[in-house]
Amino acid sequence: MKKNLFFIILFCAAVFTANAQKQAYLDMLVNQPKWVDSVFKKLNRREKIAQMFFVRAHTNLGQKYIDSVELVIKKEQLGGVIFFQGGPVRQARATNAYQKVSRVPLIIANDGEWGLGMRLDSTIAYPYQMTLGAIQNKDLIYRMGQEVAKDFKRMGMQMNLAPDADINNNAKNPVINYRSFGENKYNVATKTATYMKGMQDGGLLTTLKHFPGHGDTDVDSHYDLPQLTFSAARLDSLEMYPFKELIKQGASGIMIAHMNIPALDNTPNLPSTLSKPIVTGILKDKLGFKGLVISDAMDMKGVVKFFKNGEADVLGIVAGNDILELSENSDRAVKLIRKAIRQGRINMADVDVSVRKILTAKYWAGLNRKDTVVTQGIVAGVNRNASNALVQELANASVTLLKGKEYIKNLVPIRRTAIISIGVPTVTKFQKEVSKGFYNSVYYVLDKDASATQISNVAREIGAFDQVIVGIHDSRSRPGNNIPLNAGVKNFVKELSGKNAVFALFANPYNLAGLPGLENSKGLVIGYQKEDYMQISAAAVINNRLVPSGKLPVSILPNFKYGEGL
Repeated sequence: MKKNLFFIILFCAAVFTANAQKQAYLDMLVNQPKWVDSVFKKLNRREKIAQMFFVRAHTNLGQKYIDSVELVIKKEQLGGVIFFQGGPVRQARATNAYQKVSRVPLIIANDGEWGLGMRLDSTIAYPYQMTLGAIQNKDLIYRMGQEVAKDFKRMGMQMNLAPDADINNNAKNPVINYRSFGENKYNVATKTATYMKGMQDGGLLTTLKHFPGHGDTDVDSHYDLPQLTFSAARLDSLEMYPFKELIKQGASGIMIAHMNIPALDNTPNLPSTLSKPIVTGILKDKLGFKGLVISDAMDMKGVVKFFKNGEADVLGIVAGNDILELSENSDRAVKLIRKAIRQGRINMADVDVSVRKILTAKYWAGLNRKDTVVTQGIVAGVNRNASNALVQELANASVTLLKGKEYIKNLVPIRRTAIISIGVPTVTKFQKEVSKGFYNSVYYVLDKDASATQISNVAREIGAFDQVIVGIHDSRSRPGNNIPLNAGVKNFVKELSGKNAVFALFANPYNLAGLPGLENSKGLVIGYQKEDYMQISAAAVINNRLVPSGKLPVSILPNFKYGEGL
């Protein structure tokens, strides 16, 4: 009996410890750890302000660049680093070097909307959020969040500048588009919450973006300042909906977009990032957000076009941001903010609150314990078999059948079948996978710039086949709109659509609008992106080995509507 009681006590203690470790970041802000106090009290005014700045880092630009970032960190003692392109081993080494010269541990962050593969070579890229928007099984997305958290932590990172909570209700959006879960605010809120919780439950700080909503713009804020001319009521009920829901569900961070929004702040040319009525008035006061408020990159044209020479940094702090990422010149910014405090433009008490939030985030993420990223085995560590298997599961769950359920079911494996890939120069994974179900098949390939002669040769030859299966492939690194197929190739697709052909589109679904005729095809499968795992899933549908369950996350009018999928 005593032995059993001992084990019960041990079990209860283990459960209590596990629950204590799972304390949410927002809860920790209410009762900040002693470590936060001890570090905060050692910082002078300049060092406190420096905690609010995160610097850019790359590991694909040579050792000289890596060393230059280390010098900035050593001199300025900034709060964090945001890594961009590079490789896992190089980044791990740079992380160790940067942490070594920081008296207060750095938050190491990355834009990982689809995991490490968004920025780093030799790592896993999970499907884009548009692809995930088609998935009906939320558990898969939660598991993805957990795997991404494992990857980040293995790399010595504590914050993911993701997920994207924008509602992409503008088909021409050049900057969000496939990065969004789709056009339906409920679907976007649900999927964003699931991905966010997976990461946060895995011990990763997350950052919803881009508040108050960047989905209905046709200007890229990297290059200019977009303007949202909608009413405050429309913005509140639509664009802000996912953010409002996820604030209730414990979001740890929110990123502010660079957009001019007259209905919320009528100051001419003022980006939302620099707007106190938007950042403090709406996000913090009205919506009650208590977590980390992070600016979008402060070197983007959308913010520095009208506010030059460091004034954007000062206004970013005035507005209520806790963290400014990628200032054009953080040393200049810190000096200007100290001056603004002396002038009474910025209240030092507000800076103190932000710094305490940042330090609490560091404690929550485990940075109170000095640690070194182990570089040995790191590539294998972020390329786990379980992660790769999950990628294929996600693809299988997303693939969407828009037309031809019965027609595809009745395709005959022994009939002469032409399997064509369009938009690529060589035979594809899709063709090889489809041919496993069609024993009498021949491959044809038409590149995106195929000549009239090449097109007519293929058109003539496939006339002798009983069945035609076509993959249309976006060859670009990112699945934007306006798939690059020349006029002759597009016309060939249109002609094929009027015949007994089944199509699979490996591009973002908005491209259906630029490929007229597909709405009349005998069968149409949407694969959302070009990667092999999507080609495997689409082929499995055509081979009747996978029952498709994906639903279209956006509308492509007039032929296809949100939520369609057979």
